[in-house]
Amino acid sequence: MVEVTLWGSLAATAGGNSKVEIEAKDIRELFRKLAEQYPGLEPLIDKGIAVAIDGTIYRDTWSKKLPQGAEIFLLPRLAGG
Repeated sequence: MVEVTLWGSLAATAGGNSKVEIEAKDIRELFRKLAEQYPGLEPLIDKGIAVAIDGTIYRDTWSKKLPQGAEIFLLPRLAGG
């Protein structure tokens, strides 16, 4: 089980929870389980969410393992120009 911090608008779509615990071995499984548990997150996941693991940001590395005790943040895609 890993603890995940949902940053910004992601927390609102997860029922106001800024921290959630999920049983997941990699980023792909994390996204799948989050979408199952919090359906409002699925459209945001589909748009693109960055995952920060111990300060390193992963954008398209879905097979990246989630180490126990790691600091994990999910960040919504930023738009602008």
